Amino acid sequence: MKKLILLIFSVFLLLPVMAEEGKILPSETGIVQNVQYVDLNENEVTQTKQAVQVKLLTGEFKGETVELDNMLTGNPYYDIKLKKNTKVILHAEDNGSGVEYSIEDIKRSGTLVWLSFVFCGLLIYVGRKKGLYSFISIALTVLFITHLLSPMILVGINPVLATFLICILSTAATMYSVGGFNAKSTSAIIGAALSLLFAGALSYITMLTAHLTGFTGENSMFLYTAHPELDFISITISTMVLATLGAVMDVAMSIASTINEICEIDNSKSVKELFISGMNVGRDIIGTMANTLILVYLGGSLPLLLLAGNIDLQKFINLNQVVTETASALIGSIAIVICVPLTAIAASQLIKKASGKIDEISL
Repeated sequence: MKKLILLIFSVFLLLPVMAEEGKILPSETGIVQNVQYVDLNENEVTQTKQAVQVKLLTGEFKGETVELDNMLTGNPYYDIKLKKNTKVILHAEDNGSGVEYSIEDIKRSGTLVWLSFVFCGLLIYVGRKKGLYSFISIALTVLFITHLLSPMILVGINPVLATFLICILSTAATMYSVGGFNAKSTSAIIGAALSLLFAGALSYITMLTAHLTGFTGENSMFLYTAHPELDFISITISTMVLATLGAVMDVAMSIASTINEICEIDNSKSVKELFISGMNVGRDIIGTMANTLILVYLGGSLPLLLLAGNIDLQKFINLNQVVTETASALIGSIAIVICVPLTAIAASQLIKKASGKIDEISL
């Protein structure tokens, strides 16, 4: 009750400020009709302005043309360079006397839409039934992260605990939808889950021993500005675990599927023989999968690597962001390696026990 009273009191305190600053409206979409560059000289500083005419494509004033100014700072990270027929996202604000618009960014979502269609089309065309199940599992994973994980963290649930819960749900959904409800899928889930627990423990130890702050870039700072109450060390641990999930699931299912196929072909093989076969396949997988994970991190950190030539090497390798990214790649690779024996043990035991009825209720 006390929290509710404080919340209501805070809202009343903020009402004058909100009224003064104006009401933020949903963003709108527009298309650039014309752009003119104007050089401004203020206090002996030259700055370039884009005088832009934008036709509104959405909203209450759809079809109308508004004139906006877009300032260029000279920094390519912040500058939005426009040309005719460029679609833009507009920030809209009601100032009491009318709606004011400003250019927020270029509309890029169209590219993501056609890329998504290409991916989903190829996935289903090449994978057929399995591809369809893979698409469903991907959709579920995205929903789990966006509609469960994020809200759980924001309401105060421990990020690491929430991440493990989502990882288990995602792994179960993926394994059972792709591999069917059988010992093969169950053993893959067990192997992946244990590997993620190991990765989480290793991440926690790394954060403590390396004295990492949990702030790895601008996104972390923006999040801190909006939610300073969050535990950013736990969020970084969660990020490391979540980034490992895909590769670990891949390895776990590969090992479990191999043991399952061997057992189906020769049901006389013992648990030990099945385990050895799984380990032999796993050793081949380890090299390529670990290499893939390392390259993913290196590819994402290429600008950071290029920066190494401009500063002292010792300073560079001890930067918080560099250590965090490197630790993430190494922890992910370690999780892949540990996943092989864990999955091989679980799969050889469960599949041998269920031999003869392994795929009776598979999808």
